[in-house]
Amino acid sequence: MTTKLLTITGPTACGKTSLAAELAYQLGGEIISADSRQVFRGMDIGSGKDLDDYHIHGTDIPYHLIDIHDAGYEYNVYQFQNDFIRAFNDIVSRGRQPILCGGTGMYIESVVKGYQLADAPIDPDFRHRMEAYTDEELAARLAGYIKLHNHTDTESHDRLLRALEIQEFHRLHPDAYPHMPDMQHTIIGVSFPRAMVIERIGIRLRQRLENGMIEEVKALLDSGVPEERLLRYGLEYRHVTQYLRGQCSYDDMYRDLYTDIRRFAKRQMTWFRRMERQGIPIHWIDGTQPLDTKVGQVLSLFQEGD
Repeated sequence: MTTKLLTITGPTACGKTSLAAELAYQLGGEIISADSRQVFRGMDIGSGKDLDDYHIHGTDIPYHLIDIHDAGYEYNVYQFQNDFIRAFNDIVSRGRQPILCGGTGMYIESVVKGYQLADAPIDPDFRHRMEAYTDEELAARLAGYIKLHNHTDTESHDRLLRALEIQEFHRLHPDAYPHMPDMQHTIIGVSFPRAMVIERIGIRLRQRLENGMIEEVKALLDSGVPEERLLRYGLEYRHVTQYLRGQCSYDDMYRDLYTDIRRFAKRQMTWFRRMERQGIPIHWIDGTQPLDTKVGQVLSLFQEGD
């Protein structure tokens, strides 16, 4: 049985969460987060969880894949796929409407395309057997598994070995792949004029700083989350960590963070446009419209397939 999945996406600061929550209220739905940082507990302000948006019309909208791991945990697309499948099946089993909401393009694409990923462990015996081969021979062996369109797989001996190890694990364990349920996709993108996106980013950044974002990052560091992990989380967590470590002034932190968030929004749009070029339809709606107008447009698009 094919289930309809409604996806709400778009660049940062476009109001995805409030729109998804209103749609969930209208459709009797539950939200599955597609945000790579909202999975972590204690990363609330910087990741923009906006949990108040899930309480509307006196109702709490159920959400999934938020606050499921401690900050510092290694989370990846493979784990997201498995967590998504569990949440999706749970929602559908209770007769509710699943709504995927977030701006992490890779997470959304992994659901729509059904990425074939597996959590391949390190295999010392396999690595020992491969020691007899040159990098050229390893690359030729890898080419027998996959098309070598990703140059990073062959840029070093370690990457070659890991790529081969993963492919060998896939060959021996075909059931390790996550199996996406049958879904009919309606993907909605929320857009604003570029100048308005920049303005909204600035307003939101000031609000986050006023609401305790620096204190949030300090609490994470004080709790033992490694500094290098926060730096890898990027954007707010990288720049505020550098500020707290005395590596930049407050003004420099603010300026560089504001610039990086703007660049991030641009990269998100580049990702979504690439998805469209690859044949994934995204229905873009004007984010400047009133919420009820946007909801009506989304419901009309979502119900077209009925």
